[in-house]
Amino acid sequence: MPSILIADRDANERIGIGWLITSCAIPYDQAYAAATMAEVIECMESHRPDVLCLELDMIGRGEWETLKLLVEQYRPLVLVMTAEATFERAMQGIELNARDLWLKPQTPETIRRVLTRYCQERNDGKMVGCEAQGKAGGVDPVSYLELFFPKQKSSRPYPLLLAQLEDSNRHPELLRFLEAYPFREPPILLPLSDAIVGIFSVEDSDPLPHLQQVGKRLLRDWEATFDDPLSLVMYHSDTPLEDLNQTYIDASQALHIRFFKGYRQVSVVRNRIAWTMIDPFLSPSEQRSWIDMLHDGNKEELKQWMYRQFFYKEEPYPEPGLLRIRLTSILAQVRRYMKAHGLDHGKVEEGYHRVFETILYSPILYRIVQELLLFIYSLIDSVHHQKEEARVDLIELAIRYIEGRYTDPDLRLEDVARHVDRSPAYFSTLLSKRQGISFRQLLNNLRMKEAQRLLLETSLSVQEVAMRTGFVNPNYFSKIFKEKTGTTPRLLRNQKKV
Repeated sequence: MPSILIADRDANERIGIGWLITSCAIPYDQAYAAATMAEVIECMESHRPDVLCLELDMIGRGEWETLKLLVEQYRPLVLVMTAEATFERAMQGIELNARDLWLKPQTPETIRRVLTRYCQERNDGKMVGCEAQGKAGGVDPVSYLELFFPKQKSSRPYPLLLAQLEDSNRHPELLRFLEAYPFREPPILLPLSDAIVGIFSVEDSDPLPHLQQVGKRLLRDWEATFDDPLSLVMYHSDTPLEDLNQTYIDASQALHIRFFKGYRQVSVVRNRIAWTMIDPFLSPSEQRSWIDMLHDGNKEELKQWMYRQFFYKEEPYPEPGLLRIRLTSILAQVRRYMKAHGLDHGKVEEGYHRVFETILYSPILYRIVQELLLFIYSLIDSVHHQKEEARVDLIELAIRYIEGRYTDPDLRLEDVARHVDRSPAYFSTLLSKRQGISFRQLLNNLRMKEAQRLLLETSLSVQEVAMRTGFVNPNYFSKIFKEKTGTTPRLLRNQKKV
């Protein structure tokens, strides 16, 4: 019977795998355990286990070459485990000629099934790991090595499934779902950091219709249990003599279709994606249009422009990277608008950087467009509010100027408008809108208020009061005074005496 070495820093993992071997009667003659690389090396040299179940995360920098030499010398069947679904970990497994890669945590059923298969294959001298799975399912032996490195041309193309969750941290859960899924012909599953690759056998001359049905059923069953948005690509190339590495490169391009369609979709792709090439930068006329739309503050016009430019409903789609550049070109015009109105600081500046990050990294186009539009709307509102405040400040400045000079009989509307740097017509309209009265009415109100004070608090003559409040003609002063107060200056003076 073969022997197995379980190497893991976590004592619970070592004990749990050992318990499974014993309780499920997996026929290993001896199960060894190691918690450190030093113990792994000692056990490998002393007992030469037939199967090595190894946690990749426990290998130190200076221990890697020693481990590779031991594996090469004693040639155990290697199973690697990791909690990090990264390309680096996958490459380490390839270097060790690992037959399988587990992403922690794994279900006891998966562990039992794989260790049983390893034990039987070691006894029988058959192929192991992904190679055995490939033959059983009708697929030629494949591994990460064929996926990432070119090799000799194959006699037929590889149909692929690429599964990708919006939250890549949930991929171990997706992998367990796929491993347990009742495929008619189970694919070889190769988990990566950004997706899970499934490699199918080829029986039909055109397998895509069948794969499309598989994808739809798979998506439906996933969504019946899980809330995480899933995107599936079913890829098949008609091109003959294509190796797995090139097929994977072409298929991975198809993952970017979610940029236009979003998640919760099955994309069926035949052959390499043919992206449409576009000029990613705004033309001079488009830049002028954007400047005009921003300064006009027409939100509906901005929205319709963005929808026409970026809401694609059918193929061929533009290359996603070029669209991201075009969106940053639009954001550059928004930046000019911010600077023109002094809004390139504080929370607005923070919002600008968030939108920039969204354009660069958000996986879905319509989310980018919505975030950009919402940011532009908030900018337009800020500028509108800023202008309203500026108008209020302008009127306050004008009133203070009038209060300091209302005794000047030559004070005119033109003088006040010039002081606030506006045209007389614009200032007159703005004053009427804000205060509800004309310039002349405002001026006379101030003069009458002061005249009443002088008449009641001083012994100045009516003529002197008129002069001090900006009236050259005492008769005109008396006329205006009666219109405003309902009495004459002399009667008001006499009331004081009474």
